[in-house]
Amino acid sequence: MARFLGVVAGGFPPLFCLARSVRLSFLANISLIAIKGRIVKKYFLMLEFGQRRPEVRAIFMGTPEFAIPCLEHLMLGRYEGIAVYTQPDKLGGRGRSPISSPVKKAAETLKLPVVQPVSLKSADVVKQLAGFHPDVIVVAAFGQILPQSVLDIPRYGCINVHFSLLPRFRGASPVASSILAGDAFTGVSIMLMDRGLDTGPVLVRAAIPISAWDTTGSLTSKLSQVAARLLQELLARWLRGEITPQAQNEAEATLSNTISKEEGEIDWQLPAVDLWRRVRAFHPWPGCYTRWQGKQLKIIGAVPRPDTGTLEVGQVVALEKDGAAFGVCTGDGTLGVSKVQLEGKRAMSADDFLRGQRQFIGVILPSG
Repeated sequence: MARFLGVVAGGFPPLFCLARSVRLSFLANISLIAIKGRIVKKYFLMLEFGQRRPEVRAIFMGTPEFAIPCLEHLMLGRYEGIAVYTQPDKLGGRGRSPISSPVKKAAETLKLPVVQPVSLKSADVVKQLAGFHPDVIVVAAFGQILPQSVLDIPRYGCINVHFSLLPRFRGASPVASSILAGDAFTGVSIMLMDRGLDTGPVLVRAAIPISAWDTTGSLTSKLSQVAARLLQELLARWLRGEITPQAQNEAEATLSNTISKEEGEIDWQLPAVDLWRRVRAFHPWPGCYTRWQGKQLKIIGAVPRPDTGTLEVGQVVALEKDGAAFGVCTGDGTLGVSKVQLEGKRAMSADDFLRGQRQFIGVILPSG
């Protein structure tokens, strides 16, 4: 095999060209040299001329924002993206106009064909999918159960990215469930899909710690980046036959149910630690809230305190510690509050809220 090493100098990044008989790989080492007081970037490109490797035809299925890194990393690999499946557009806004999913927008930016089936159980939908002749299907929070007729299509199977350390927290809300449970760690599991709900054999797992300040939003963002890198590494090894799927231990399996909007309403009878976890787990949706003067008051930032006293559950007290301007007495301890949002207003610090609601200290908030 003949090889050619080329050097490109200038301020522009190297262009990645796809050719049937040429494979380009960008060497990560970038050197900077000074010539007559000017900094010139030197990019090294390695062109390897030889027989073209067969492309792996991949279909991606996903819908929310956090699935996008997996799609992008999939396209960075040596895979031919032949289609992206995502949920149908939803009507929203004042004009009730169609709103595309984040994955659809990303796919259109990448110039990939987009398919939005109402259901994958339709014979016509299955026939269309089979017509793409995918070698592998990668799924990341698609939002639909894949029937056996779809699972049987790709020769390398359907690979699902799940945000928990399976078999713990199968189901719809694994990230929030990890926070609610007070887990010290969570992670990403990539499995070979079967007909069950997140029950397939696991190909790889990666764990990360949960910080005291993580919310479902921040933790999901971290996991999406871990998942993207893990997927890229896993797929190459899976396609080479280097990985043996490991069956999940059913005795250790737990389920995470879909979270409803009503679960966000605060019951002050609960311990402060539980409410603190709920504030984090239910951010950004559905939010953790109580009511004040007929309006919803969201608790966005909070910290549990072991304070005990004879005050009534739900009573608001002034605080000056841990960044919390006020606290609310709970069934066990006090929930210090640092950030809130009153219905119809912007989010603000608890200090700013108290400046406009001076009569707030001492009131008793209702329990949901």
